[in-house]
Amino acid sequence: MALLALGINHKTAPVEVRERVAFAPEKLAQALHEAQQHARLSEVAILSTCNRTELYCSTTELEGTRALLEWLGRYHGLDVEELQRCSYAYWDDAAVRHMMRVACGLDSLVLGEPQILGQLKSAFSVSQAEGLVSVELGRLFRSTFTVAKDVRTQTAIGQNPVSVAYAAVSLAQHIFADLGKSRALLIGAGETIELVARHLKRAGVQQITVANRTLARALAVAEEFNGRAIELSQIPEELPQADILIASTASQLPILGKGAVEAALKKRKHRPIFMVDIAVPRDIEPQVGELDDVYLYTVDDLREVIEENQRERQNAARDAEGIIEAGTLDYMRRLRELEAVDTLTLLRQNAQETAAQELDKAMRMLANGKSAEEVLQRLAHGLTNKLLHQPTVQLRRASAEGRDDLLQLVQELYQLTPPDNSDS
Repeated sequence: MALLALGINHKTAPVEVRERVAFAPEKLAQALHEAQQHARLSEVAILSTCNRTELYCSTTELEGTRALLEWLGRYHGLDVEELQRCSYAYWDDAAVRHMMRVACGLDSLVLGEPQILGQLKSAFSVSQAEGLVSVELGRLFRSTFTVAKDVRTQTAIGQNPVSVAYAAVSLAQHIFADLGKSRALLIGAGETIELVARHLKRAGVQQITVANRTLARALAVAEEFNGRAIELSQIPEELPQADILIASTASQLPILGKGAVEAALKKRKHRPIFMVDIAVPRDIEPQVGELDDVYLYTVDDLREVIEENQRERQNAARDAEGIIEAGTLDYMRRLRELEAVDTLTLLRQNAQETAAQELDKAMRMLANGKSAEEVLQRLAHGLTNKLLHQPTVQLRRASAEGRDDLLQLVQELYQLTPPDNSDS
């Protein structure tokens, strides 16, 4: 049985191709069964995200890559040759290593990002529910999750923010001991603000207000996080309640001035406000940073944090690679041990069947009046001949073919010492 990881990701294919090979969650179960049948797979799981589509397989078909690509192309209406050019395939230990790197975020667009592990666990769950993950892939997934946990706990791979949105929220956590008691005001409703809202929610912030020039867009973002939506003109009224303010709009002029912030601080009785201006041009007048009780950071401040954190993650990634390599070697060693167990089980069964046959003969001889001594001698002789007949035939053939390695292996297995034929 061989392990195969076949896929397409952000390094090998443009977004136009990646989005076409993505699998809708509601169609994934059916796709799994189709892939298994078309490529004659023993087990299969599919990971599908915005940056990658990968199939993890256990198969006896060593030409499985072509069959999988043909199925993938037919399923998504893509030319198989195009898929061939932008795909990759890893077998056995390389497949194990790749899967572990993916789970740890080392193969991600953002180094060390944690979401991929949850997506991989989801892929495992879907395939398991469909009965398409059994012994081989089940063992691999569980080992992968263990290695990913070790990487998260033993390295700093996920401790340093490397996105603007995440860096902004991470800075807020340094200012406020408990974000669950903080109120956030977000100015803008684009992708960055949406990411900021998502990170704030995960950090424990319960009250989020989104202010935008277009109220409908603000509502769309706010509703996703159980927040409120207001227009830009309502910011002065909302500002006194805000502990955290993060702005990211496309406005060419500042939206928030020093005067409005001074007025808000008086109403807050000078409780501090944490502000991050991600916009270029800036949404918050630079003079706001001169006010006491205001912690104002710009996108340049965040970039410095991100660059430093990127270096920290790269250092952590080197430690993570060591953990992954050890995990891969350990997995393959245990796999070989299990394969040996199967062989040993067959060997023992064969020996037991032979012993039972010879014992049956011995019992019949005793019943026919043969002496115990004669029966035991025949039993020992017959058992020895039966157990050694096939190995003897194969060793003679190996010797005639010059396969000394097999002879040496038998000597090692049975701890045999060849006679010393040198002159005395």
